[in-house]
Amino acid sequence: MTDSNSNGLPDAMELRSFEDRQSFRRWFTAIAEMQFYGPSSEWNPSQRDCAGLVRFAVREALRRHDRAWFQRMGPAYETIAADVRAYTLETSPLGEKIFRTREGGFNKSDLDDRTFSEFADARTLKNYNCVFVGRNRDLARPGDLLFFYQPWVQKFPYHLMIFIGQPRQASEGRADWVVYHTGSSPEDEGTIKKVRLATLDHHPDKRWRPIDANPNYLGFFRLKILGDE
Repeated sequence: MTDSNSNGLPDAMELRSFEDRQSFRRWFTAIAEMQFYGPSSEWNPSQRDCAGLVRFAVREALRRHDRAWFQRMGPAYETIAADVRAYTLETSPLGEKIFRTREGGFNKSDLDDRTFSEFADARTLKNYNCVFVGRNRDLARPGDLLFFYQPWVQKFPYHLMIFIGQPRQASEGRADWVVYHTGSSPEDEGTIKKVRLATLDHHPDKRWRPIDANPNYLGFFRLKILGDE
């Protein structure tokens, strides 16, 4: 349970092989995309917001994708890739509490003091579970996250999207797609959208454009479990 790169995660949680990282990316993006076509009953309705989509897709990507998993998820799912070999969610060093909730390197005491949790909002995902890739979309890889910051939204100023690149369905021959949940409130449960970056570049509300001229756009970030790529 060491943390050789001092990124806050135990080394055993990082996917060190190229094969495992590719498998995770393929499962993660495919599961996220599938929620656009119909949210799985396994995704708790009370957890359906932009960060909730990431948490759900990460957890399901790390599970063992056996017959029981497919039966739970629904008939629309199919084998995407080999399972991650380093561990499954059920055998991970952190159990299902895979999201770090505060800064600092990893210490064994973190396992007992609520440093890790099953829950992480958008700010927590960005600050403690991702590394910055850049604002240039050419640096992005499938499974990376785009973050936006709206400081005047007091309760939830951070918003995120999942970059899926070339989707499994309806790609239109393009590889710049993202999927995201619009967020929920007591009055509006929100919805899931799948859209191209090229479309967002011309969003009628400039604060949602993923371009350098938009100060609310923070750039692309990569999940720390993908290791030091």
